[in-house]
Amino acid sequence: MREDLLHFIWKYKKLQLKEMVTSNNGTLVIINVGRHNREAGPDFFNAKIKIGDQLWAGNVEIHINSSDWYVHHHEQDSNYDNVILHVVWKDDMVIYRKDKTTIPTLELKNYIPKNILKNYQKLFESRGTKFINCEKEIARANGLVFNNWLERLYIERLEQKTVLIDELLISSKNDWEKVLFTMLLKNFGLKINGDSFLSLANALDFSIVRKLQKHSLQLESILFGLTGLLEDDSIFDAYYLALGKEYKHQKNKFGLTDEGVLKPEFFKLRPSNFPTIRLAQFAKVYALHHNLFSALIDAPNLTEVYNLFGVTADNYWDNHFTFGKQSRKSIERLTKPFIDLLVINTILPIKFSHAKHLGKAVDSEIFHIINHIKKEENGIVKNFGLAGVGITSAKESQAILQLYREYCTKNKCLQCSVGSSLLSGNN
Repeated sequence: MREDLLHFIWKYKKLQLKEMVTSNNGTLVIINVGRHNREAGPDFFNAKIKIGDQLWAGNVEIHINSSDWYVHHHEQDSNYDNVILHVVWKDDMVIYRKDKTTIPTLELKNYIPKNILKNYQKLFESRGTKFINCEKEIARANGLVFNNWLERLYIERLEQKTVLIDELLISSKNDWEKVLFTMLLKNFGLKINGDSFLSLANALDFSIVRKLQKHSLQLESILFGLTGLLEDDSIFDAYYLALGKEYKHQKNKFGLTDEGVLKPEFFKLRPSNFPTIRLAQFAKVYALHHNLFSALIDAPNLTEVYNLFGVTADNYWDNHFTFGKQSRKSIERLTKPFIDLLVINTILPIKFSHAKHLGKAVDSEIFHIINHIKKEENGIVKNFGLAGVGITSAKESQAILQLYREYCTKNKCLQCSVGSSLLSGNN
C-alpha cells in the first residue's frame, strides 16, 4: 500500500460512501473532501464532514498507519491542530490532539472497492515491463483524456523552461534582448556545448554585443576568443589571423576576460555541430538582425522564423570545420531541423514567458507553431511509439518527454491522467 493511492481514493471518492463509520463507530458522511495540498501541512484543506450529528470543517491528514502521525511528529506541529479527520489504511493506534481529545479516524481498507486495488496492483506490477508501468495498457487509454493531458503536459514543460528565463530576466534587469541572446547561444551549443555557450553568454556584457553585432568579424572574434579557440600559434590562415588580431583589440578595448568560460567540446559531435560552426552561424544571425527579440515576438508563424534564421556562416566555413584544416566543400547553413530545436527550446519558451509577464495569453499561437514542427526522434519517443502511442508533432513529443521524466520515472502514476484512468477502469 502506498500513500498516493489513499490520496487518490479520498480525492476522487473512489470508496464505498454508504454506511461509513469512524474507528469508534461514529457514522461518517463526506460532504467535501477538501483541496489537495502538495506542499507542507495537512494533505487536504477545508474539508467538510459530518460525524454523527456534528458538522466539522477543517483539514484531513492521510497515512498508511495511524501511528505514522507520531512517526512524522505531527503532534509537535501547529499546522496539524485543525485536522478533523485522520484517514488511514490501517488504524493501529489512537491519535490525540494537544488538548488530549481523540482525532476521529477513518480506516479505509474496508471501504475500497476490490477492482481499484486490483487495477492498482496491475499498474505497478513490474514483471514483463521494460519501459514504463503502463506500457501494456497505455494504448487503451481514453483518447480525449490522453490528448487533453498531453496539452497540459506541454504547457507544464514550457513553464519549466521559463524558470531559467525568469532568472536571466532578473539578472539582466528586464533586458529581453539579453535574455534571448543568452538562451539562443546556450541552445546553439545543444546538449554537449550548452553549458559552455551559456558560460560564454554570462561572461559577455551584452552592451558590447550591441556595439559589435553590425560587424560579424568583430562579434565572431570575441565569441571565438573567449572560448579559447584562437590560441593556436601554428595556424596561419588569413581569416584565423584576422580574428586573432581583432580579438586582441576588442579584449583591450572592453577589458574582456574569459574567466568562468568553459572550453567547448568537439568530441562525439558531427562536424556540422562543431562549436566553430555553431558560433560562426550564431554571429551571422546577430549581424543580420539587430532587433532579433522584437522580430521573433512578432513572428506569426514558423515560416517567418525560418526566414529570420536562414543564414550561412562566413565563407571560410564552406571548406573548414575547424581552423587551419581544409575539408570537403559544404555550405554551412542553419537547417530546418536545427531551427526547429531553437524554436522548441528557446523561441516558444520566451514567447510564453514574455506574454505571461504582460498578462497576455498566447497559447493558441504557440500551439499553432509547435503543431507544425515534426516530432523529435529519440529513444523515449520511440519507446512510447512501440507501446502504441501515436506521436506526430513536436508538441506531442515534448509532452511525452515531460510525461516520462516527471511522472513515469518517478512512479507518479496517480498524478497522471493515464494512470488515473487505468486505475478507475475508464479506458
